Amino acid sequence: MLFMVIEHFKDRDAKAVYSRFNEKGRMTPEGLRYIGSWTTTTLDRCFQMMECDDPALFEQWTAHWQDLIEFEIIPVMTGSEAAKAVFESEPSPQ
Repeated sequence: MLFMVIEHFKDRDAKAVYSRFNEKGRMTPEGLRYIGSWTTTTLDRCFQMMECDDPALFEQWTAHWQDLIEFEIIPVMTGSEAAKAVFESEPSPQ
């Protein structure tokens, strides 16, 4: 399953976040896979794409960061998966 993770840096303190990352790495548990990330030009938020089969793994990962980051974790799907879901949910013509 894919997830969009929106990280809001507490006190807009990107330096603290990146310092910990440089020291300890991402600290993701096995089974939670990082795909890519983008950070706002204001350095107050980060958008990460991640993948896992067990959403409970996010609790283990965010525990390492909750003093520095507030998280939004949103299940997402690709555009092609969305199109397929939309058309599969339409009633068949009679």
